Amino acid sequence: MVKLRTIGYLASLFLTLAAYFVITRPELFQLTVHGAVAVIIGLALCQATVQFIFFLDVWRETGIRWNLGVFISTVSLILLIILFSIWIMNNLSRNMMMGM
Repeated sequence: MVKLRTIGYLASLFLTLAAYFVITRPELFQLTVHGAVAVIIGLALCQATVQFIFFLDVWRETGIRWNLGVFISTVSLILLIILFSIWIMNNLSRNMMMGM
């Protein structure tokens, strides 16, 4: 158990530092703004996966699978809310700037 937690900690530390350096040292990675955003989102998804596997023990559940189903539904709902919020803000920004 301690070995898995240590691996999870090191993976989380690596992913956090990678995201930090993508933002603070963009010249090292030669990314555009859209590329940097894509990398940060990818690193965030990897970070979430590491947290689920090594710290929340979602995959090693021995009981009924209802908890996993509820967890996946919750994550899906949160992602939908975030994506539609971004879509709405983008459309509002585009439509509000038409008069300028």
